[in-house]
Amino acid sequence: MTRAPGFAGVILAAGESSRMGRDKALLPWPPLPAGQSPSNETFLSATIRSLSSATEFVLVVVGKNEAALAPIIYSNGASLVVNPDPTRGQFSSLQTGLRAVLDHGRDAAIITLVDRPPASDKTIEKLRHTFDSAEENIWAVVPEFSGKHGHPYVIGREMIEAFLRAPATWTARDVEHQCQSHIQYVPVDDPFVAVNINTPEEYEALAPGKCD
Repeated sequence: MTRAPGFAGVILAAGESSRMGRDKALLPWPPLPAGQSPSNETFLSATIRSLSSATEFVLVVVGKNEAALAPIIYSNGASLVVNPDPTRGQFSSLQTGLRAVLDHGRDAAIITLVDRPPASDKTIEKLRHTFDSAEENIWAVVPEFSGKHGHPYVIGREMIEAFLRAPATWTARDVEHQCQSHIQYVPVDDPFVAVNINTPEEYEALAPGKCD
């Protein structure tokens, strides 16, 4: 069947980026070889734009970095919501963002992390189309590349509620395992969905001429 939920985009960006040494949300995108002027685009601004075309609005979950990220968020037409205690972990930011989605009267979301290159428009369109045309027992659509699951993923009202009901000590993966029969995995030709950037070396490897 076809369904027509109201979609929000949610970007989790409240982490402290301790292994990177600076806020990953502010890293220039794309990275350029040493000696070249960096782009004015950042991981955060590029990710906002990537979700904006497939959603009605985009929410960015921030923490102590609110003051640094707010100008980028607002200048790119997104909104922010603050995780009051990001030390509780990434799952607390997810729950903070999903409560805001429901507060805005929406019942579906495309979720991603700020510490990775943005997925292609083609990938996001495929995930959204798959979810829109899925059977009612499918609560989430997750991309898969080379056998690895990643982001962004699409969830409906049932999965939002499952995440919000879960104990704060859980992780998103715990909920995924519990709801396995309601998740559809979609192969995509987009390596960025499975890339995590945690260190300067991993970031520099994305520069032109360094990645496969």
